[in-house]
Amino acid sequence: MNILVTGGAGYIGSHTIIELINNGHDVIIIDNLSNSSKEAVTRTEKIVGKVLTFYEKDVRDKQALEEIFSKHQIDGVIHFAGLKAVGESVKVPLKYYNNNLISTVSLLEIMESHDVKQLVFSSSATVYGDPASVPIKESATLPAKVTNSYGQTKLIIETMLMDLVITNNDWQITALRYFNPIGAHESGTIGEDPSDIPNNLMPYVSQVAVGKLKELSVFGNDYPTRDGTGVRDYIHVADLAKAHVAALSTPATPNKYRAINIGTGKGTSVLELVNAFEHASGVKIPYKIADRRLGDIAECYADSSLAQSILGWQAQKTIEDACADSWRWQSANPNGYKG
Repeated sequence: MNILVTGGAGYIGSHTIIELINNGHDVIIIDNLSNSSKEAVTRTEKIVGKVLTFYEKDVRDKQALEEIFSKHQIDGVIHFAGLKAVGESVKVPLKYYNNNLISTVSLLEIMESHDVKQLVFSSSATVYGDPASVPIKESATLPAKVTNSYGQTKLIIETMLMDLVITNNDWQITALRYFNPIGAHESGTIGEDPSDIPNNLMPYVSQVAVGKLKELSVFGNDYPTRDGTGVRDYIHVADLAKAHVAALSTPATPNKYRAINIGTGKGTSVLELVNAFEHASGVKIPYKIADRRLGDIAECYADSSLAQSILGWQAQKTIEDACADSWRWQSANPNGYKG
């Protein structure tokens, strides 16, 4: 299949492209590089051993999309493109609504005009808001509003996609609700490269390990969990990438919308992850206990049984694998793709 990957120069996109190529698919990439790097594409090419078709364009640009769809025979789309910093989204919500929603509408309109109806959408567990119970099932009632604008854009897009399949226009749509992607390619060649101070735990820990940051702040140690710190479902990015290939290989039934959790089904606390990283790297991670962050919850992890039953997919890699791969990436690339 010829697969268009929007946001293909990003963290999850670049790892997914490797899995797509390894499974015999051809890939066309579109990315405006606003929060990614062309170097990621170059390094991905070295890993897969072939030149990739890349367009430095914005998915909101319908003319650019029209040209790409006219030039290439596209069979399906994986839609990663979007802004994703939770904290920033609260400060500048219009930036997130403009980028994430308009790009998706533009993409869907061009796909429809070219009769390309198979879509895998990069969604998020943030659509669940503060879950009533864990592990979280896909049948959980979604809130009308979540706590940040990033998550709200994911929720609105899922609503759009649900409405789209009702049109009986042969759309085959899968939304993969990610939990917490971590890790890097096993070669250490590509990985997560935040453009500023990391928002996520693993890149923050790894940047402390290489000396870029002084210490880790652990937000709260009085939660009702094993060690008092927050528990999350951390999934290796390589496993997450394979879930996209599985979703393409077992497409949704036409005119039926499906949302599927992609997680390990296990919770890991902040301190457990720090300990695993110290063991993998041999580096002590200094940390301090800080106040809880507004909106944080005690536990959030997936019921991932639906992914196994529908896609034949389940996570294979461990927290220890993810820590080892993250350290291999960060230690070899202390400044990320900047050299």
